[in-house]
Amino acid sequence: MQNFKDSYRDYLQKEKNYSLHTVTAYYNDLSDFEEFLKKEFDQDNLEEVNYSQIRSWIVSLVDVGISNTSVNRKVSSLKSFYKFLLKIKQIESSPLLKHKALKTPKKLQIPFSEKELDNVLNQIKYPEGFEGIRDKLIIDLFYTTGIRRTELIHLKISNIDLSKGTLKVLGKRNKERILPVLPIIQNQFNLYFSERNKLEQVRDPDFFFLTLKGVKLNDSLVYRLINMYFSHVSEKVKKSPHILRHTFATHMLNNGADLNSVKELLGHSSLASTQIYTHSSLAELKKVYGDAHPRNQK
Repeated sequence: MQNFKDSYRDYLQKEKNYSLHTVTAYYNDLSDFEEFLKKEFDQDNLEEVNYSQIRSWIVSLVDVGISNTSVNRKVSSLKSFYKFLLKIKQIESSPLLKHKALKTPKKLQIPFSEKELDNVLNQIKYPEGFEGIRDKLIIDLFYTTGIRRTELIHLKISNIDLSKGTLKVLGKRNKERILPVLPIIQNQFNLYFSERNKLEQVRDPDFFFLTLKGVKLNDSLVYRLINMYFSHVSEKVKKSPHILRHTFATHMLNNGADLNSVKELLGHSSLASTQIYTHSSLAELKKVYGDAHPRNQK
């Protein structure tokens, strides 16, 4: 069985192109379930699992206080594994075929305001030289394109065409899409290119964004820099690259962009994924409505 787990891990990394963080989480969830199976049912063959055994595992997770959201994520890891076994013809049907996810409260992610974005891009002082220019460009690129963190990290020089004002990014499930680069930040690209060319050593020459040591960025570094800069201008609890992507979508919709266009820019496969951002737009609409309607003035 260990061989299937290892093959599954290779499949997630090489074929699905998942990040190391995601692959590790999926693998750990699978290992946790395997341990539960051995302890409770004296069984170590994941191929012969039935839904009642998975249900027992779910109940045990809930009983120890794990949130429904976390339980759903763990079950999603199992679903992915059994899809893999189906793909390589090791099982005939998934034991999770009829499983329904546990209900979870919908959390409304709060985007940054336009003022907060203006402050972080135009008011705060960035470090001199390479890192300051790079950091500001990263923030502006997140905000003006809605690019995902992993897409930004893996952006290659060969995918940038400033003459056309476009970037080519590789999204989820290896889907490519073209993103426009606003003229207002093209100068930042040129500035960064100039500083990047001065690096003493470049170990990852294909990748556009590098550290001072010349290696490509990693997830935690990008998260930390977004959190650090926005801590100067915002008191919101969550300050992350994903909130910047959320902000991009919300501000686009608030300013009249249609849902389909935002969907294409974000690289969503369906409108359902994009519609979560309309909640914030609705909140903005309610505020404008409340401030402007004569009946609300009395």
